[in-house]
Amino acid sequence: MNQEAYRHFANKLAFETDPADVRMELESGAADFLLLDARSREAFASGHIDGAISLPYREITAESTAAFDKSRLIVTYCWSPACNAAAKAGLCLSELGFQVKEMFGGVEYWKKEGGQLRKHEKTSP
Repeated sequence: MNQEAYRHFANKLAFETDPADVRMELESGAADFLLLDARSREAFASGHIDGAISLPYREITAESTAAFDKSRLIVTYCWSPACNAAAKAGLCLSELGFQVKEMFGGVEYWKKEGGQLRKHEKTSP
């Protein structure tokens, strides 16, 4: 076994997920994570993944996350691989002691894989 490659991929999977895995867990009812849309509230209102909450990464503080369960995984997402709001949210949340994964590909890849977006506002966990 190539230990260096193994460590690389194990670390990557520990902190990243993809739209297909998130969608499968949401649709099966097995999702045991909080899905967090790190984009602006306007972007969230224009279309977001059903079940997600809106918390723009710039608003992440100890106060804005006080109701979140630190034992529960948080999955962040944003627009696309060209957007780093999900990574910035992950950085802020992990600094506050949360377990975090980034959904790579964001809304762009969610839609490419057949996922639908909702257009109502839901901002609390």
